[in-house]
Amino acid sequence: MRAHFSRTAFLEGVRDMSPMLLGIVPFGIVCGVGAIAAGASPIAALAMSMIMFSGAAQIVATQLLAADAPFAVIVLSCLVVSLRLLMYSAAMAPYLRRLDYRWRNLLSYVLTDQAFAGAIQRFRASDDLAANASYFLGTGVLLWSVWQVSTVVGIVAGQVIPASWQLEFVVPLCFIAVLVPLLRDRVSLLVFAVSAIAVVALDAMPLRLSMVCAGLLAIAAGVAADKSTGRFGHE
Repeated sequence: MRAHFSRTAFLEGVRDMSPMLLGIVPFGIVCGVGAIAAGASPIAALAMSMIMFSGAAQIVATQLLAADAPFAVIVLSCLVVSLRLLMYSAAMAPYLRRLDYRWRNLLSYVLTDQAFAGAIQRFRASDDLAANASYFLGTGVLLWSVWQVSTVVGIVAGQVIPASWQLEFVVPLCFIAVLVPLLRDRVSLLVFAVSAIAVVALDAMPLRLSMVCAGLLAIAAGVAADKSTGRFGHE
């Protein structure tokens, strides 16, 4: 793995991702607080954070746990929410396919919305494989480390913060900050619109299935729009 490691690029990734910590820290605290509020033990809450390393999936899981949703619904909801990571991986694969499996496994673990948004811009501007991989690793390591610390703070704070504070508002703010720069074309705008409208329209569905259905509808709309765009683009 040393053959593909660049200390300079790694530190550049850490530096460039540092501003995102303003949103990551409160988000991690909210996830820790939410896990405790849902009835998880401190050890279970921290384990979920380290294993899943996905704020969106953790929020969904804790909300569904608090609602006593069936385990299968929780797993399916987390999978649907995390499908975006599959699309991120597909977008990054052409730039990283020459790495060995150890690098690919490590980078896939630290892949997040923020890391993707930062790294993909560098990948498009440079073909230096070692520097790109190290830069991505730097962003991921920083986010992972701060996320775990923030989650621990949330777990501890969950015992003393009054419920009236309603820190949940930080979650949508974090997603908006990451989402808006990525809405650059008609397909992404369509996916956003379909998912937003569907999750509100289907809110009355039991077991929080509105999120699952909205995600599936948005994915279907995105695939259909992408194929349509490609077809008409060749005519």
